[in-house]
Amino acid sequence: MRMVEYFYLITMDNTLVITSDDPILQTLNFKPYRSKVERRVIPFMPAPSEAQFMDIETPWGAVLTAKSGDFLISEIDKPNDFWPIDAVIFEESYVLIRPGYCIKKAVTLLAPLTEVTHGNPDAMVTVVSMEGAETVRAGDFCLAKGVKGEVWAYPKEKIEHVMMPAG
Repeated sequence: MRMVEYFYLITMDNTLVITSDDPILQTLNFKPYRSKVERRVIPFMPAPSEAQFMDIETPWGAVLTAKSGDFLISEIDKPNDFWPIDAVIFEESYVLIRPGYCIKKAVTLLAPLTEVTHGNPDAMVTVVSMEGAETVRAGDFCLAKGVKGEVWAYPKEKIEHVMMPAG
């Protein structure tokens, strides 16, 4: 790593790195949203003799790691395009509505990632979530913040389809 500038951690390739304890989070204009869609959910419960971790390529191209006990979430119409959710976060953020299906009950806070790139939509930002780091183009993603202050990159194209303003 090369330098710290305006609270941002900048790597050698000039990618901004954001973590859940980054001071920049206090300056962002987060807005509350609620999910309006039902999703599929399956627990990741490998047998003791199987690998207890699984790398997953998300629908948006990031590679995140599920650990035993996490939950795998997908859109109903795309059951093979899933992403991992930490078990504690799942329990606090989602509710099962019937076996294998859930809705998100918690409010998600969203802020455009361009707020941390001084309006540059082409800047690359690495967001370190509980499931791993993912590097995304700022103009295509928002920064999401959840119930425990955890952060992750949220695709802008999904907001209109699966989220609605809360409050």
